[in-house]
Amino acid sequence: MMSLPFYQRHHEHYDRAYRHKALSSTVSQYQKETKSKSALYAQGSAAYSRGSAAYRHSSAAGFSLDSSAAYSYGSSAYDLESAAYSQGSAAYDRSAAQSKRSAAYSLDSESLSTSSAAYSHASESINKLAAAYRLGSEAYSFGLKNSNLMIEDQSYKMSPKAKRAKQSLISEDKENEALDYSVPIFTGRQVNISGITDTEEERIKESAAYVAKRNLFATGEGVSVSKVAKTTSEEEHHEKKSRKVAIRESAERVAMKKTLEETQAFHRKLNQDKLLHAPEFIIEPRSHTIWEKENVRFNCSVAGWPEPRVTWYKNNVPIDVQAHPGKYIIQSRYGLHSLEITECEFDDTAQYHASAMNVKGEVSVYASLVVKRYKGEIDASLLHARNLSLSPFAVTPHGYASRFEISFVDKFDVAFGREGETMSLGCTVVINPDIKRFKPDIEWYRNGVLITPSKWVQMQWSGERASLTLTHANKEDEGLYTLRVAMGEYYEEYSGYVFVRDADAEIPGAPGAPLDVQCLDANKDYVIVSWKQPAVDGGNPILGYFIDRCEVGTSHWTQCNENPVKFARFPVTGLIEGRSYIFRVRAVNKAGVSLPSRVSEPVAALDPADRARLRSHPSAPWTGQIIVTEEEPAEGVVPGPPTDLQVIEATKNYVVLSWKPPGQRGHEGIMYFVEKCVAGTEDWQRVNTEIPVKSPRFAVFDLSEGKSYCFRVRCCNSAGIGEPSEATEATVVDDKLDIPKAPGQIMPTRNTDTSVVVTWTEPPDAKELVGYYIESSVEGSGRWEPCNNNPVKGTRFICHGLSTGEKYIFRVRAVNAAGLSEFSQESEPIEVKAAIAAPSPPYDIVVLESVRDSMVLGWKQPEAIGGTEITGYYVNYREVVDGVPGKWKEANIKAVSERAYRIQNLKENMVYQFQVAAANLAGVGAPSKPSKSFKCEEWTIAVPGPPHDVKCTEVRKDSLVLLWKEPVYSGRSPIVGYYVDMKETEAKEERWRSVNEKPLQKKYLKIGGLTQGVSYVFRVRATNQAGVGKPSDVTDAVIAETRPGTKEVVVDVDDNGVISLNFECDQMSPDSKFIWSKNYEPIEDDPRLNIDTKGGKSKLSFKNLGEDDLGIYSCIVTDTDGVSSSYTIDEEEMKRLLALSHERQFPTVPLISELAVEILEKGEVRFWLQAEKLSGNAKANFVFNDKEIFNGEKYKMKVDKNTGLVEMIMDKLEEKDEGTYTFQLQDGKATNQSSLVLIGDVFKKLQDEADFQRKEWQRKQGPHFVDKLGWEVTDECNVMLKCKVANIKKETHIVWYKDDREIMVDEEHDFKDGVCTLLISEFSKKDAGTYEVILKDDRGKDSSELKLKDTAFADLMNEVCRRIALSATDLKIQSTAEGIRLYSYVTYYVEDLRVGWVHNDTQIKFTDRMRTGVTGEQIWLQINEPTPQDKGRYIMELFDGNTTHKKTVDLSGQAFDEAFAEFQRLKQAAIAEKNRARVLGGLPDVVTIQEGKALNLSCTVWGDPTPEVSWLKNEKSFVSDANCILKFESGKNVSFSISTVSTQDSGKYSIVVKNKYGTETSDVTVIVMPVSGQTDTVQGHNQNNKTVSKKKKAMSASKQKEGGKKDFIKPHVEEITATEETPDPNEIPPVETEKDTKNKQQAAKKTAGKAGVAEKVPQSTESLDRQGKKTPEKAALGKPH
Repeated sequence: MMSLPFYQRHHEHYDRAYRHKALSSTVSQYQKETKSKSALYAQGSAAYSRGSAAYRHSSAAGFSLDSSAAYSYGSSAYDLESAAYSQGSAAYDRSAAQSKRSAAYSLDSESLSTSSAAYSHASESINKLAAAYRLGSEAYSFGLKNSNLMIEDQSYKMSPKAKRAKQSLISEDKENEALDYSVPIFTGRQVNISGITDTEEERIKESAAYVAKRNLFATGEGVSVSKVAKTTSEEEHHEKKSRKVAIRESAERVAMKKTLEETQAFHRKLNQDKLLHAPEFIIEPRSHTIWEKENVRFNCSVAGWPEPRVTWYKNNVPIDVQAHPGKYIIQSRYGLHSLEITECEFDDTAQYHASAMNVKGEVSVYASLVVKRYKGEIDASLLHARNLSLSPFAVTPHGYASRFEISFVDKFDVAFGREGETMSLGCTVVINPDIKRFKPDIEWYRNGVLITPSKWVQMQWSGERASLTLTHANKEDEGLYTLRVAMGEYYEEYSGYVFVRDADAEIPGAPGAPLDVQCLDANKDYVIVSWKQPAVDGGNPILGYFIDRCEVGTSHWTQCNENPVKFARFPVTGLIEGRSYIFRVRAVNKAGVSLPSRVSEPVAALDPADRARLRSHPSAPWTGQIIVTEEEPAEGVVPGPPTDLQVIEATKNYVVLSWKPPGQRGHEGIMYFVEKCVAGTEDWQRVNTEIPVKSPRFAVFDLSEGKSYCFRVRCCNSAGIGEPSEATEATVVDDKLDIPKAPGQIMPTRNTDTSVVVTWTEPPDAKELVGYYIESSVEGSGRWEPCNNNPVKGTRFICHGLSTGEKYIFRVRAVNAAGLSEFSQESEPIEVKAAIAAPSPPYDIVVLESVRDSMVLGWKQPEAIGGTEITGYYVNYREVVDGVPGKWKEANIKAVSERAYRIQNLKENMVYQFQVAAANLAGVGAPSKPSKSFKCEEWTIAVPGPPHDVKCTEVRKDSLVLLWKEPVYSGRSPIVGYYVDMKETEAKEERWRSVNEKPLQKKYLKIGGLTQGVSYVFRVRATNQAGVGKPSDVTDAVIAETRPGTKEVVVDVDDNGVISLNFECDQMSPDSKFIWSKNYEPIEDDPRLNIDTKGGKSKLSFKNLGEDDLGIYSCIVTDTDGVSSSYTIDEEEMKRLLALSHERQFPTVPLISELAVEILEKGEVRFWLQAEKLSGNAKANFVFNDKEIFNGEKYKMKVDKNTGLVEMIMDKLEEKDEGTYTFQLQDGKATNQSSLVLIGDVFKKLQDEADFQRKEWQRKQGPHFVDKLGWEVTDECNVMLKCKVANIKKETHIVWYKDDREIMVDEEHDFKDGVCTLLISEFSKKDAGTYEVILKDDRGKDSSELKLKDTAFADLMNEVCRRIALSATDLKIQSTAEGIRLYSYVTYYVEDLRVGWVHNDTQIKFTDRMRTGVTGEQIWLQINEPTPQDKGRYIMELFDGNTTHKKTVDLSGQAFDEAFAEFQRLKQAAIAEKNRARVLGGLPDVVTIQEGKALNLSCTVWGDPTPEVSWLKNEKSFVSDANCILKFESGKNVSFSISTVSTQDSGKYSIVVKNKYGTETSDVTVIVMPVSGQTDTVQGHNQNNKTVSKKKKAMSASKQKEGGKKDFIKPHVEEITATEETPDPNEIPPVETEKDTKNKQQAAKKTAGKAGVAEKVPQSTESLDRQGKKTPEKAALGKPH
């Protein structure tokens, strides 16, 4: 079932595209075009028009075009049937009147009834067609059922035109009939033969398109209605009817009424199908946020027909009610659907959606459910109460557990790159809580603008890490990048700046590339290109810019301007309308031209209105037919003057004009001429003299700078040139936009160790500022570097990438389209270091001890210390009486350095609050928030107080070290140890667990086993004999991670044996210090240690490492983000270090490799070893069997002190060389030696290898093989034998053999690539054998052999078959006249490739109906006379010996239907082609004959059924008479003879043969020449008008018949014979001489079946000249036409 046609659903957007064409159509044009239509088409249209008019007359409300009741989707069937009845009645009345007039009012009832029935038949067909298109696609099947009737009704319209036949014209009175509305003509494609070349479905769609289009314009707005008054001459003329005619009319009416009743019943049956439409949600489910244990219900309502089926999903997974009994309740009643979730849990948080589906489509709606979790313990029974008070539970604004904690780990920092490089930004995202199936929204922003993926930017999200990659960085990519991670409505952001420097210039001193190229104000042939100037000018001022354009789809760049332009905007003209372009810009200075900028986005050269229409209106839906609207050309209208002409931009180089098109311009397009004149004169000159412009924009160049000009514009079209517009005001050719002045008040301030904040003020009178460029320079260097390469807006910028401790100066300049300003004044120098600020408040104030009149407080260090170390703390306190706090009092005047302080002189049993403020060099920071209230009273508890100052250090991915200080209050007995507790930060309080089972004596602990990326908190409890005391305050949350750049303490032993611990830090601030500790106690003056610190490195050296030095040595760097590390020296480590120290004191020469031996290429023996390094004083001794040997003829010795390589080379090994070899090394005080024993089998094996290598080297002195002969299969499935050779020269020959027989190669190999190949195409069994290749020249020869037999051949063939199978194309379906063929192409086919076919998983057994085979490279399966049982899935299996390769095609559904329909069509077409009427023996194009002679033309025709034969003379019917005899005998032989020709017989004669399958016409032109002289001449002209002398030759009827073969090829007639004017009855006509069969067959192929002519002539007294001389009679060869 097809969907409703577009004209019943989408009137508005579709008919706008065609309405402007329809409005210009007129009634006369419609009538004129109707003349070329068939009679049935004309009569049907007129009947439709009259029927519509009759119905409107009978309607009380009248008819309006805007009301489409007769054709709209919602009209009743009665309206359509009434209109159809009126249409049929009008057609019938009209047909009866026509019949009477044509019969001259005779009573010939048979003729009258025939004519009347024909017209009635036509009306009924039109009636059915109208009803079919009223129903749209639902009536499609109805149209199919009646297709046979429709084909017969339109037989004339669908039939092919006869050759050279003119179309029939409708009678004159039809042309003058009045129509009551104007309709444009819609010309569809021609149908040649009904029922053969097109399927019934296509013809019905074609007719439906016409009616749909007509209805569309008939109901469209803006289509005028032409009311034409009927004249008195068109009044109805009533005639008397006979009784017989009246009865016939009554019978026809009864039959028509019955037909209408049947149609109405059919419509009622299909009425429900008219309501078919896709599902639509009337009420959508809404999202919910609820508490745990509550119920929730999603409700929605759906409309659609048939009634849609609704399915509910959770996170795109269908909800299974049976799998979760009682959990989900799904109900559907009367179109209302609901999903209820009971006892919601936190895991029910998800996205839910409902999907509605029927036969017309599927639609979904979405809703979210967020389940909140309570903090703390409450009564579960209260969870169901809706009026639950939320205040006691400290719920966040987002609801507890509904707000996600998003943190960024491994964050990207400020990044620096260069143009053309690939840059990546990445950040690990940690989200708590981690809810499965809830994915965050990852968004990236540049300077606050959302970034979308493109070829320049790629974004990835792995589930944990978000990354952004700039695949080809450009300066446009510079800016502040922000990563936003959103979970629902909550999100977190992290930002970092990216700097992109210019790429290295191709020409030294050339400027940087421009940036940010954009296209503005695009029109049909014009666009303005803008850009930003680069920050780097290469040391020379920029002279201007070149603009290049490139058409999209090509790679050819064209420069748009000859001279550089300084203004950063340029109008590009001369574009081709409808094409798209990209642009780029290059800067130029005196050193050269810069690299091009990044290309702009593509822009189309279109009118803005067309571009807007293309973006807002989708294209019209396909109706199954291409419809052409033909309009009558309107009379030309000279356009009026343009309006609103103004100068929108003026520079020194050009002036840009803008105007609006005129209101008066006719229906055709207009173009413009621009004129200029010097202000104050009337000397107007046309600017664009050659080509008028199409866009209402134009850029005028070549103006004199400083002069004033006026401009005006004229419009033109085919009717002429219009009046000029009003001239503009005088415009001075100069830059309207001035270069900005320099910014002022440059103020740098400190920011971080590597950045400085620079601020400035905007220049006065600045216009259209693009931004600012900032440059920096190290004080005194004189070298300026750009801080940014993309202009920044605003008057504040952070300059990154500076060197810590250096002093910098800064300057700024402003940028607009006119250029760059002068530099501002240089700023004051500023040292790059972190800014100092007051510290933030301390926090977590606790009481460590309390007595009657004093309390000890403890607190945590501020999170931000302000860039310098904290110098101390100030404590304040206040009394709290009855909950009312008093005034603050100072507890200490002098700052305290520790984070614990005892406050004296307090009142016993008084309640106090405390606050603490930290101080540094910048001053005292803000005080902390007031602490909780504490009561000053004597602690009498026996257990200890809480430890304090608990902190984490040495944080790594799986461990950290926890430090603390002992409690101030120890209880009633001494402290005996500590317990450490830990839990994950988000875990509940009951999740605390102890790290150690036994109490710790020390005040530190290294905690391992942590999970990377997890956040933890810790606390410490002290214990004494009385028990475990109060826990310390909880530490800050610590994430287990090893931060990038983390370094560890490294142990080192120098050359003098000194053992040291070394630590390095690259994150130090100027005030940072290294603090070394032993067992986490600071090291003070220790005589056994020495600490040396320089810059970012610190060394702790041991003077004499011993047992007293065992312990953990740690180092902390202050004023950093927790940089610390430690190193443990235990007994084993101490022993290792002492051994290493001894080795350094008494060194050996370290060896990379011991003494070894190898055989060199020439068979030489090389002994060698390699030391790690050797100084210049190193020396080596060589010993053989305890005797030192020296350099000489036999031994070649060498010591390479740079690489430490020591070697000795011997020419060859002899029997006396068996023994022990030793190398002794000495380098200063370091020594070493290495020995190698060569005796027995070891020596013998080495000696044999040396001899073999020597012989092999001698072989390689001539041409030789590096890689032996092998094979590979190419992509073209050919076999290539290849080998790699070396030492080849020009004279070297290569010879190939197969089975000891030389293979002849077409061309010699040049050995350029060192590879010899032999290509064997289409490899098969015949190519099996033994292949050998030989290299030879005057230096020697070498050979290589490859056996391709048995297993080796099988392996090769398997690979060939595999490649062939892989080359197979996808199976395709082809319909033929015999059936359906499935086929695939391979590179080539071999028998070893086994082919099988499977149909629906069953192997096919081949029969005469189901055949397979291979034709060339095509593997096919032929299904003759297919049936529905042949539907299904077909698989072609190609087995290469190891693997089966499959290709699949589905021959079912639409694929089978289309293939079967095409097979039927081809089958019918073959039958039609076989049986159509045709002329087998044809006629020549031209016959020239003398007056008075006899002319005899004959030919053979064929057709089944036997064709009708008729003759035309000069396109008019021609019949036999006394002079001309026409014969048609035996249904085959046709003859045409004129006994005596005269000049009146000259003309064009045509034979027309016709049957139901087609018509064919063959023409011959007869030229009768007046008698002149005694010579008889016959001339035949071929198509090239060449005259050729031919021998006389008579053609018998049998020979003509012989020319018509079964393949219907028309033979070529090569001779024409003629007779004398007065033939002698005694003479015998000569018989036609037959040429050899071969020539006749070749002639038949060339002429492709043209007819021949033979004229019978008696024997002339003068014979033809057989040597080609001139004779009284000529036979001219006529080339078939």
